[in-house]
Amino acid sequence: MAAKLNASESLDCSDSSSSNDQSVSNRSSNRVAEKERRKNEAEDPFVLALKYFSDVEAGTPHQGNDDFENNLALVEKVAYSRGLPPEAISIMLEFAMSLRMGTSPVVRVLKCLIPASVVPQDAIVRAVVWLGISKITAGTQVLFIKWVLTIFDMIDAKDQLRAVYGFIFSFVTDENLCPFICHLLYLLTRKESVRVFRVRKLLDLQSKLGRQPFLLHLLSLYKVFCPELVTLSIPSRMRSGFRNHNSPWKSTLIIVQKRNGSQLASIVNPAVTLKDKTSSRKRKHWHLEIPALSSAVNKGAQTEPSRRKVVPLVQIQSFAQLLENMHRVELPAQMGSLLGSSLALQYLDCVQDESALLRLNFWLGYALHEEFLFCSDGGASQNSEEALQLLDKLLSAHHFLQEGFSSSEAFLYKFLNVWDGSLLRPQILGLLSNIPVVPSSQIGQLLFEPLMQLFFTSSPFFKCGLMESLNNMLRKWLTWHSVYALEDDLDISLNSHTSINMTLSGFKDSVMELVHFVGRLATIGLQLEGCHSLLFNFILDFYETVCDMFLKYGLPLIVMPPTGVFYPALFATDPVSVDRLAYIMYRYKVNLTSAKSQEKLTEAFHISRQTFREFNNYLVFMVNCLWNSKMIHLGTDIQLGEELLLKSNVPQYWASFDLIHHPAFMNYAVDFHRRCWPGRKDMDINSIKHSKPWGWYLEYLFTQGYDGLKLFIQSNISRQLPAGDGQGDKLSTDER
Repeated sequence: MAAKLNASESLDCSDSSSSNDQSVSNRSSNRVAEKERRKNEAEDPFVLALKYFSDVEAGTPHQGNDDFENNLALVEKVAYSRGLPPEAISIMLEFAMSLRMGTSPVVRVLKCLIPASVVPQDAIVRAVVWLGISKITAGTQVLFIKWVLTIFDMIDAKDQLRAVYGFIFSFVTDENLCPFICHLLYLLTRKESVRVFRVRKLLDLQSKLGRQPFLLHLLSLYKVFCPELVTLSIPSRMRSGFRNHNSPWKSTLIIVQKRNGSQLASIVNPAVTLKDKTSSRKRKHWHLEIPALSSAVNKGAQTEPSRRKVVPLVQIQSFAQLLENMHRVELPAQMGSLLGSSLALQYLDCVQDESALLRLNFWLGYALHEEFLFCSDGGASQNSEEALQLLDKLLSAHHFLQEGFSSSEAFLYKFLNVWDGSLLRPQILGLLSNIPVVPSSQIGQLLFEPLMQLFFTSSPFFKCGLMESLNNMLRKWLTWHSVYALEDDLDISLNSHTSINMTLSGFKDSVMELVHFVGRLATIGLQLEGCHSLLFNFILDFYETVCDMFLKYGLPLIVMPPTGVFYPALFATDPVSVDRLAYIMYRYKVNLTSAKSQEKLTEAFHISRQTFREFNNYLVFMVNCLWNSKMIHLGTDIQLGEELLLKSNVPQYWASFDLIHHPAFMNYAVDFHRRCWPGRKDMDINSIKHSKPWGWYLEYLFTQGYDGLKLFIQSNISRQLPAGDGQGDKLSTDER
């Protein structure tokens, strides 16, 4: 036993000794590695260059200074190739703004401040302080603020900047800085930032400078937070208040961020991760994502959200948490990140935060204009994949909220005038379908003129896409009317995110203008494309929406299709078009019948007599063609001379478009004849018109899936006798 204990003790001692030796060896190797790393850093020319700018004394001349030139050239080389790390940004910004070597090198240094990842906010705060106490020229001050606006979304935090909000606000009195300071204040403003004296100062500036857009936009944000302090009337539709300046850092930032690629995602602030690694926009399209458990997040920031006074939206992981913290949510500095988060969109939809919508619309309008209208380096043509991602996320947000944003609407009005019809076509047409109701006095200039030029110079497939987009637009207009109509039916709210209202008569005028516009496009488009069957399909889709506006959407308006759509559809060579036209006419009759009954109940409701006449003319002509074999007769829209018809040498021309001889149904008549009389060698399809075969033929057609034709015949023909001279066949029309 003693021997075993001694052996065990000696084994433990040997294990302990070996582990101690291994620990000592590890610490020794770590010290060697650390020493080697420090030695390499000390020998790194870039580190030495930063040390030079950190230690240089004030008053050192720069002219003829080779050390200055060599070190700055090295910093510029690193900045333009892979960007500067946060420490380098802090050192170089402090060097420039403190004017240690005078004012001459400042511009050159500022232009090379290209961040590789994030920018420390304490460096920005110190630079802002230097802005007030050093003798920096006006042009250099403007350049510095432009740089801050350019890299604003890369600043690692904003709390210290908001703490010096009042100091930044003091620069609005400088006429050169005012537009840029207002832009920066717009991005930093919170409710606690709005004070009476600041509102008065902005109003005083407006009285001196006029109604400048940058002042109006900042005041509009103040009014959202504290409407009782801002009594100024803010226009509901303003042009972009902050100009899209082509900063000297933009193109370089694009190149650096593309070059860094995946490395940038790993070093960016862990509270915000980069979804798209190669984004060309200056205002990056960040996404709200909860950090991975392995990411370097401060454990204090991972506490339960409900226990915190302010809850960052990025840390809310479920709808239940969102409901629990609905009124304590802190929105991100980068408002574009809301487009990539369903929880953020739910927050917008539930809370109806006007300040958030205002900021999001500003960001979105700025990004869209920069990407598609003002980008000097090719814009969407060179970065179509990134533009596609932006528009896809925007469309996804539209579909989620069931409405669009005012900024995307304003952008689209401008973009349609320069669009070639092919660039990102599905996305642009998707945005077009989300446009809210446009007043009838403006819809022609804003929409119809550019769309007409595109339509008449485009391929059949673009025409189909545009027809589908306009149909979706009409459906959404009608849906908004049926959902947001007030009880008294006098006013309707067009958009739950805006304050725009329109009278019911104004809404009807806009809908009528849209329907008539599509009718003109359809008429000419069918002529240009030779009644293209695919185009016909989308046109009839549109009129299936139009024919049910009264019953399905509660809009007291009925508009008939133009003759350029009705007759080509009736004489189409494919049976699907004729069947769909029959269904549309059936729905028109149901809607008109219901409207006629309501007219008797209320005097305020009225459908034009001209509408009833147009419907009855169409109905009589259609029944005479398909059923009574009387295509040409007096009182119809088609008038052809008897002599001209005889010269055509068409036998029994009056029956050329009945259900047997119609080009769309001829194949069915032949097939039915073979099935009904399989032994006959001579085919006489007129024999189908006899009493029993005629009934069988109709049932045969109905079994082929032509339900529209079935409904049309059942609702308009009082009794189904053999189609012949028409005697005994009664029309169930709405003569008035």
